[in-house]
Amino acid sequence: MSKEKPVIFAFRGNPMCFIHVLLNAIDLHEKGREGKIVIEGDAVALVPEMREPDHMLSALYQKTKELGLIVAVCKACSMKLGVADAVQKEGLPLFGDMSNHPSMSAFLDDGYQIITF
Repeated sequence: MSKEKPVIFAFRGNPMCFIHVLLNAIDLHEKGREGKIVIEGDAVALVPEMREPDHMLSALYQKTKELGLIVAVCKACSMKLGVADAVQKEGLPLFGDMSNHPSMSAFLDDGYQIITF
């Protein structure tokens, strides 16, 4: 098993871009790497959309949730875009240790490698 610890910071709210975040996180996880996800920026608005069964990302989103790969959703962006309640209802952690945004330095301090999408 690899000792690499990648964390994907996903900023883009475009579903065609975000599908690669989900696919890569699952792939990393299945290959023995952690493959964690932090949802930031416009991407936070996808959370209430992806929970809908007919959304193109729903199955992949549910799988990443089941695997525990989504480790943080930006608190500031969720509040600004009006999805904080939906994020909490999904059981995802709103996180904001840096002016209500997830801090990359905290992940680096924990040995993660940052990947941005």
